[in-house]
Amino acid sequence: MSVVGRVDGLWRYPVKSMCGEELEEAFVGFSGIYGDRVFAFLSSASSKGFPYLTAREQKEMLRYRPRFRDVKSAAQPVNLTEAMSIEPGVTPLYADPSGVVVDVETPKGDVLSIDDLALIRMLSEGMGSEHELTLRRSERAMTDCRPISLFAVQTAQALGNELGVAVDKRRFRANIYLDLESGTGFAEDGFVGQVLRIGSKTTISILERDPRCKMITLDPDTGASTPQLLRAVAQSHEGKAGVYGAVLVEGTVRNGDVVELLN
Repeated sequence: MSVVGRVDGLWRYPVKSMCGEELEEAFVGFSGIYGDRVFAFLSSASSKGFPYLTAREQKEMLRYRPRFRDVKSAAQPVNLTEAMSIEPGVTPLYADPSGVVVDVETPKGDVLSIDDLALIRMLSEGMGSEHELTLRRSERAMTDCRPISLFAVQTAQALGNELGVAVDKRRFRANIYLDLESGTGFAEDGFVGQVLRIGSKTTISILERDPRCKMITLDPDTGASTPQLLRAVAQSHEGKAGVYGAVLVEGTVRNGDVVELLN
């Protein structure tokens, strides 16, 4: 067992493909970070295998800021303390729908309920008529592949050095950002096939490197495109940056927590 770094940021994305929310602490369960991607918009023009509307089709989505209406209910499972006191720590209950209602601030500053039809009309602007949108809610995160994503801040710095520009880590929309002691970019690749413990309890099996798409080219604040970033990842790093993991032991993770390699 060895210390390999610390947590440099915790993020969740209440609505898939919209602006993220930085947290000081988060409950990390088997399905990912509590409250992550519990809402998504489906598009009739998308494939059945991936039915979601994302910023790849509507880059303005990144400028919409979702917020949980009941901050306390959205912070952690409703019976977390009681569940964790039962050996070996049973899976806690997730909040009912009324506890995870989301309001969305639009780029113009209006605040709308997530289920307001006006929000769907705004998201449809500039898109073809084939994109008929519907709202989907889930108790568990509607992630692309694996329950949780991790990304080293040194990897963003390394890509910035390759391109000669600063690269914002937020482009990679990770759940857990790592500050690794190695100090080298893409060092998280070496964790694939191994297990990390974050903080005193949360344990994550690192399964694979994270294949990247157009999303990383989009500025997280403006949606402006920087296509050379994806080209650099594709040409020099096999199209991958960061890693995916599966949670083996649930627990609360805090910003600044120690990250240990267990095997």
